[in-house]
Amino acid sequence: MRIFVDGDAFPNLLKPIIFRSIERLKLETFVVSNKPITIGKSELITYLIVEQGADEADNHIVELVKEGDLVITADIPLADRVVSKNAHAIDHRGELYTVDNIKQYLAIRNLMEKIRESGEMTKGPKAFDQKDTHQFANQLHKFLTKYC
Repeated sequence: MRIFVDGDAFPNLLKPIIFRSIERLKLETFVVSNKPITIGKSELITYLIVEQGADEADNHIVELVKEGDLVITADIPLADRVVSKNAHAIDHRGELYTVDNIKQYLAIRNLMEKIRESGEMTKGPKAFDQKDTHQFANQLHKFLTKYC
């Protein structure tokens, strides 16, 4: 299994968590982003900078990901594409996207987008906090224990 990190919006609080897991389990990891970011220096981590554009990083991840790989992303359409390739996806708040739940998350996301496009004011997601960090760490640990 390889790990792909959708790097452009990856929270700083999660960087040490993912870095420790990569090093401990010796997992080949790719951080894909539109601009330089780092989660740590390791020979196991490859940083890939793609062209600017709305879905360039997502498209690159989908092109590279294989069955059984793990993608860490908050992008639900990307998670849907990953799950359809029999790979795994976890979001920054620790939600594991699966064949059983991804379409529901995608439908809710699309509905909220249409509501915003109609001019309705909606609340965005709550601020990322320590609780989210713990949930992510727990889900990542549970996932890696099961699959590594």
